[in-house]
Amino acid sequence: MNTLDQRTTAEEAARERMKTSHALDGDPVRLAYLYREWASAFDLDQARVGYCGPTIVAELTGAVQTAYLAGQRNAIAILDAGCGTGLVGVELARLGFRLIDGFDLSEEMVEKARQTGVYRHARGNVDLNGRLSDYSSASYDLTVCCGVLTLGHVGPDGLRELARVTRPNGFVIASTRKSYAETTFFDDEMRRLQDEGVLVPTQCLRNGRYVAEEDAHYWVFRVPENTSAPEEPRL
Repeated sequence: MNTLDQRTTAEEAARERMKTSHALDGDPVRLAYLYREWASAFDLDQARVGYCGPTIVAELTGAVQTAYLAGQRNAIAILDAGCGTGLVGVELARLGFRLIDGFDLSEEMVEKARQTGVYRHARGNVDLNGRLSDYSSASYDLTVCCGVLTLGHVGPDGLRELARVTRPNGFVIASTRKSYAETTFFDDEMRRLQDEGVLVPTQCLRNGRYVAEEDAHYWVFRVPENTSAPEEPRL
């Protein structure tokens, strides 16, 4: 097999793994197993399919911080929701952010993220389809979520928890593949969250680059000052 054939075969295998992950319907057990097996090859696979989502989300985060949040970047607290192997965190660190926490469903993926050295704290075995019980309300200035609100992973309702852990007048920045946005009626869910006072959409970069075969929408949401996101349970 020549080099070109090998490259083509590797790209096809990477795309097949992505398709498999999109068909798991948010099942945490099967997703955890898939990403445990995928962790060692994940970054290379993303490069093979032209994955540029982390760079765009990080650059957008930098623009939002400069425009709306006072203070130095090294003092801005960020949560990287579904951090995976740390692709977004590395890009955020490149832009001068230093207080970066992350979590992911897969402990093996998070271990790769820890090895980047850019995370203050990184937790594995955390499922965004449920309550983020290890994270207090209003803890972060910015919350980013790249590649997680996607088919087979987390539904739009996961944004409620991201809003809860973000401070009032802070921002949630997320990507959604076009197919996910259309299949889940994402725009309808956004209007519902806005009507409930959970999140206010402020910007959407539609049809931006994401992977070679599909574009994505990039969303910026502000957490209202008087948010109606769920409160911490009383003990």
